Amino acid sequence: MNVYPLEFRLGPLHVTGFGLMMMLAFLVTGWLAGLELKRRGLNEAYASDCLMGAVIGGIVGAKLWYVALTGSSPFSTGGFVWYGGFLGGVVGVALVGMAKRVPLRWTMHIVGPVLAAGYAVGRVGCFLVGDDYGRPTDVPWAVRFPQGMPPSTAGNLQGFRVSIPEGTHPATVLAVHPTQLYEVVIMLAVFAWMWPRRKRTDWGLGSMFPLYLMFAGAERFVMEILRAKDDRFLGPFTIAQATSVLLVVTGAALFAQLRGAGDVDPGAYLRTVPQA
Repeated sequence: MNVYPLEFRLGPLHVTGFGLMMMLAFLVTGWLAGLELKRRGLNEAYASDCLMGAVIGGIVGAKLWYVALTGSSPFSTGGFVWYGGFLGGVVGVALVGMAKRVPLRWTMHIVGPVLAAGYAVGRVGCFLVGDDYGRPTDVPWAVRFPQGMPPSTAGNLQGFRVSIPEGTHPATVLAVHPTQLYEVVIMLAVFAWMWPRRKRTDWGLGSMFPLYLMFAGAERFVMEILRAKDDRFLGPFTIAQATSVLLVVTGAALFAQLRGAGDVDPGAYLRTVPQA
């Protein structure tokens, strides 16, 4: 099956599937966070505050990580890396929480489950533009990206240090693993598991975020095995896998520390519920 980029123009605006899905991912996370705040009888406006911090921090972090990896200009179009966006978004949301005097553990608990849903939606955007695909395969659900970023041609895949059948013309478009969709399915399952467990009290307030770190790190580590990548700096291992290990270890340590830690006061801002 061939998959072509979803893109169109609205006057001077160039709209892509990636941009649409990224916008939807932020909206979904903000909506879900608002639902949880409402359930707890807390200030739903904090969801919008965190969303703004995540958008600004995520975009800046994703771009800076890409610049650090490639040495390209920070003012170039395109070029964003998920881990940079994630770390930048975390910093942005944490700064918003500090400004509002919201205890960090409350922020961690609110955003933990919704991050999995947002990640799943965002990965749909990667599929719609033919980015972050996997290695060549002959599985029935394999896809070709003739106009991907870059196209899944034999020449481009060789540039990713992927083994190509001898004699294959460099311009041949090969079928590859749709790793973007694998991640969508996995992270939706993670969200479905985490969402009802946000109500547990025995794990300690804030435990949802380290749980997400462990799931996200483990999922990405495994998925990198199938990805077509050129940054395998230690044998078969990529930079993303090294970062994944750090996420899992950090998440496990935080979860162990928070488990059974009990509750904390949400602070004046979260307790202030605007009157309708």
